Amino acid sequence: MLLEDVVKEYEYDCLAKGFTEKTLINKRQELKQLLKFLDEKRAVHRLEGVSFHDLKAYARFKQQSGLQPQSIVAMLKVIRAFFNWCVREEYLKENIARKVDLPKQPKKVLKGFTTKEVDKMINSFSYKTYFEARNKAMVAMLSDCGLRAKELRELEDKNVKETTILVNGKGNKERYIFISPALKKILIRFERIKKEYFNGKYFNPNYYFLSYKGDLLSHVGLDKVIKEAGRRAGIEDKRISPHSFRHFFAVQSILNGIDIFTLSKLLGHSEISTTQRYLQSLEDFELIKKAMPSSPLMNLHKK
Repeated sequence: MLLEDVVKEYEYDCLAKGFTEKTLINKRQELKQLLKFLDEKRAVHRLEGVSFHDLKAYARFKQQSGLQPQSIVAMLKVIRAFFNWCVREEYLKENIARKVDLPKQPKKVLKGFTTKEVDKMINSFSYKTYFEARNKAMVAMLSDCGLRAKELRELEDKNVKETTILVNGKGNKERYIFISPALKKILIRFERIKKEYFNGKYFNPNYYFLSYKGDLLSHVGLDKVIKEAGRRAGIEDKRISPHSFRHFFAVQSILNGIDIFTLSKLLGHSEISTTQRYLQSLEDFELIKKAMPSSPLMNLHKK
């Protein structure tokens, strides 16, 4: 079978399964580059002609071109998923891509936001316009609820209740998040300004946070808001993204006494190991200070 035909079929299968547009674009780009390499460097055009050595050569080619280990891992995962699908469809007997070793990734320690920085970002926006109030509410909700970017953007208006938010997470798994009084105060003012702003204008009534067109806020649109909050607050030495607020929420929850099992549920993680990785990837001096009293050596002479 021609590789080009199989890849096309795979793309339509992913589309039918409801993969996000972002995921489809990534898969399409990675597989397109693989096909180009196999054609130009290895003279391979048929699925059954692809060998483990071809894929290993492709990984080495990408490494020599300067691609970072984490990017190579992401690339190989896309390729593995494609060949795994080929096995399920009985086009191949085994997934040869699994034989290609994933490069070791250096563990990066992320600098988390401090409470002062988050406070500055929330208060960098006012209530003077709908967009200012919306941005304030979004930053506050990300900080206080630990939502994923997609969960925040697609949050339905009907699911924001008096004291809870019903979140539709990964794999359509629903979970409830508590609305604190501090967040509620911001949301009440935002809702009033939103109602006034869209009075007589077109807007999609399904979504809680709306774009300037009155519809679903894009991923790029949300990212711009977060970057602007960081710029206004004068934060320069940290990664500023919607996901950074999930890290902030996780750390603050642990510091405030929530156990890791509860935190895992609040974050919508299917496994506790995912939550543990969250905490391990953070450089947080508050966590270090919290760990100090539990030091065995520090408590030797207290008994």
